[in-house]
Amino acid sequence: MRFLVGTGMSGHGVYLVEGEWAWNLTAGDSNVGTDLSALIEGRVDLQDAVAQKNNVDAEPLSSVVPGLPVERPGKIMCLGLNYVDHIKEGGYDVPTYPALFMRCTTSMIPAGAPMIRPSISEQLDYEAELMVIIGKGGKHISEKDALSHVFGYTIFNDGSVREYQRKTHQWTPGKNFDGTGPIGPVVVTPDELPEGADGLKIESRVGSEILQSATTSDMLWSVARTIATVSEFTTFQPGDMLAMGTPPGVGHAKTPQRWLRPGETVEVEIEGIGICANPIVAEEDIVATEAAE
Repeated sequence: MRFLVGTGMSGHGVYLVEGEWAWNLTAGDSNVGTDLSALIEGRVDLQDAVAQKNNVDAEPLSSVVPGLPVERPGKIMCLGLNYVDHIKEGGYDVPTYPALFMRCTTSMIPAGAPMIRPSISEQLDYEAELMVIIGKGGKHISEKDALSHVFGYTIFNDGSVREYQRKTHQWTPGKNFDGTGPIGPVVVTPDELPEGADGLKIESRVGSEILQSATTSDMLWSVARTIATVSEFTTFQPGDMLAMGTPPGVGHAKTPQRWLRPGETVEVEIEGIGICANPIVAEEDIVATEAAE
């Protein structure tokens, strides 16, 4: 199944997506809620929710403006170094334990929304990533059972302000500028993809310029291994998110360095999931527009 949280002709809600059409399940049953939380937490049975498709009209998928899949996730965990060639291009040693950091909710934006290049730095970089949405919570999860804890997979662009990421050994500032982390638009359940979302082509681009191109089979830590490792120290809760790191080709490693520029649109595509596309907008232009209104 494929779900999209967004606003269409029938209002805001959780849409079931099939091909180029979408059905607002929330319009059929308000208990479905305005994001995926009720389905993830099991407060509404998944099959009962999907059955609401029969009670509402289909809408063109293109008419639905995406929102955040989960409005207020408890945790957004991220792997910093999970593709060997990306580790090498960044000048790091291959780690024996995953490099982990967290993102805050104010840094996250839906697919299609403006990705903000901050006024304080021009070094806005892109990072194509697979994002895991946790369905069943738990701690000390075994690698064997880890995939049963996945609700679905989506796309993430881990927009990074490199100048601030590299100011200290801790990456928090550069990874948490407001409006730099696009996610979505579609969340795909595991039954639609290979086990662990393995072997999927992952790519980022601006127009015809391909920035990154790899496959999720290149990941050093698989989805199952990562869930098991992270759950050693924290309790996963339904709706938590886990970003799986980026392949080589990021802008700071190119010669000359390749930063995202206002006026461009950056796309991240993952095979079997879709495309997350966002225009780049300068923060000062947003401030000027808001002041004029």
